[in-house]
Amino acid sequence: MLIGEYKHTIDIKKRLAIPAKLRKELGKGAVLTRGLDNCLALYSLEEWNGMAKKLSQLPTGQIDARGFNRIILAGAVNVEFDKLGRILVPDYLKEYAGLKKNVIVAGVYNRLEVWDEAKWRIYKKKIEKEVGNIAERLGELGV
Repeated sequence: MLIGEYKHTIDIKKRLAIPAKLRKELGKGAVLTRGLDNCLALYSLEEWNGMAKKLSQLPTGQIDARGFNRIILAGAVNVEFDKLGRILVPDYLKEYAGLKKNVIVAGVYNRLEVWDEAKWRIYKKKIEKEVGNIAERLGELGV
């Protein structure tokens, strides 16, 4: 289970260290791709294979399905951890998420999200103000 919030930096060589306890959960390799809300998503290979299979079963005749698949699947890259537990973040993903030097690595159960620290603070503040209303709406869905 991937949980928690960790502050890290991306070095000038575009490397991001992933916390050791989270690396254990991810295994030897992982997949990094565009996430929702302009963050990046880092999946274990096992989790990614399940996600990719579900995405591949979306109807290609539907424009939204094609677009979503293209953004998520075409944007994906296999990453490996170096000896210091770092991954390389490609330029196109750094640009998509607007990542600067300081980032937040957030564990959200089945994946890690990588956020620019300033964007994370803004997003989190907004959601924290709405958490009661969100809980009520999710309650209506049986959550």
